[in-house]
Amino acid sequence: MTLKVWLEIMQQAAAGSGALLMTALKQAQVTIARRHDGEVDAAGIVLFGEADAALLQALPALCHHARVLAIAACGLPPSCAQQRALLAAGALDVLPWPAGSIDAGQVLARLQRWQAVAQLLASGAVRQQLVGDSAAWTALLHQVVEMAAFSQASILITGETGTGKDLLAQLVHRLGNCRGDFTILDCATLSPELAGSELFGHERGAFTGAAAARDGAFALADGGVLFLDEVGELPLPLQAQLLRAIQERKYKRVGGNTWQPTQFRLVCATNRELEHEVARGAFRADLYYRIAGWRCQTPPLRERQDDILPLARHFLAELAQRPPPPMDAAVREYLLLRDYPGNVRELRQTVTRIWHRHCGPGPITIGALPPDERLLAPLWPDQHFEAAVRRALAQGCKLSHITRCATDTAIRLALAEEHGNNQRAAARLGVSDRALQIRRKAAACAEQAATAANIATGATPPAAL
Repeated sequence: MTLKVWLEIMQQAAAGSGALLMTALKQAQVTIARRHDGEVDAAGIVLFGEADAALLQALPALCHHARVLAIAACGLPPSCAQQRALLAAGALDVLPWPAGSIDAGQVLARLQRWQAVAQLLASGAVRQQLVGDSAAWTALLHQVVEMAAFSQASILITGETGTGKDLLAQLVHRLGNCRGDFTILDCATLSPELAGSELFGHERGAFTGAAAARDGAFALADGGVLFLDEVGELPLPLQAQLLRAIQERKYKRVGGNTWQPTQFRLVCATNRELEHEVARGAFRADLYYRIAGWRCQTPPLRERQDDILPLARHFLAELAQRPPPPMDAAVREYLLLRDYPGNVRELRQTVTRIWHRHCGPGPITIGALPPDERLLAPLWPDQHFEAAVRRALAQGCKLSHITRCATDTAIRLALAEEHGNNQRAAARLGVSDRALQIRRKAAACAEQAATAANIATGATPPAAL
């Protein structure tokens, strides 16, 4: 697939470098296209001379639908704080180039990597199993896909129960070009007596009941991926044995004398905070740093609420084994307002119960809700809203500030859901088109003033309305 990129020159001082870069990219068979709002198949390059307030204000909108590389093409290179602010505004990387210095190879390498990751993210290998488009979930998938496809690092996946840690481990196996199998070992079920056999295997007669030799997880995972689920449950003596085998890539069967070689990619998962476990001496620090070559954390469902309905439709399609019936508005509202302590796993169970009660043609209606759950959905404002207000009060925020932030957030979300259409957003908010325009203009002026202050400190710029 041909690489396509758009170029945005933010300051006239960078125009000369922009022309040189455009020529170099065209020679490398990169297509230079016009930038269109909402375009998702083209990466973007922003050239600037100085990391000023106008740049930080414009960058979030440029990065909203595209992967963006920011290049300081002339003048003084941005400070470390300014580079952090550019990343916070949405840029994926920042290249400080001295005046007159053009390195198209740096740009081309990043464009190729980003395009490859984007293609994998859009593939069936990802989308058919890992459903969701919320910002938190998309950012996590981007990281996991890149690490799975372009490295062999060991991966530690942390997060609450029911957030999809096992699905991410399977994704690492699918994208990692492994010739071997995906081997799962649930560390929470290992008994002290048989743990060594489960990991390393045993020879015939090694212990009572060992009537024949048996391969353990290290042998079965050779050439593939070894997934240690709930690794935080391992007892300390077994952690020491595991560390040695991981470091040396060799192991002995229980009752055996011969060292067996093995090569596998290690993926571990836990719902424990392993740093805390290390601090209190319940988990070995050397093992932690060995298994956490790269680490990611799955977000709980309460942090990706935009994914609740897409996940529910996905589960319904699996249950129906055909295009599922639509859900009535009351059912959708129930699913959105319900709490999910068990996260995605609990959402799936809830959808399954609803599906089993649904009958006949037409949409799934409120009568399909299990009788014991029909009163569980809280009214709004719910506990999450109250918790946010409570945190604001604890931080000393006044009523005027809380009101302004709530209003700005509602406007931003309504505009995003209506794809920037001011008239439709105003209708959803119950205000006039003119009133919303005035509010957005006032917010933009306040944001510009705040951004000017942020540029000096490297603080995260506010989201634009």
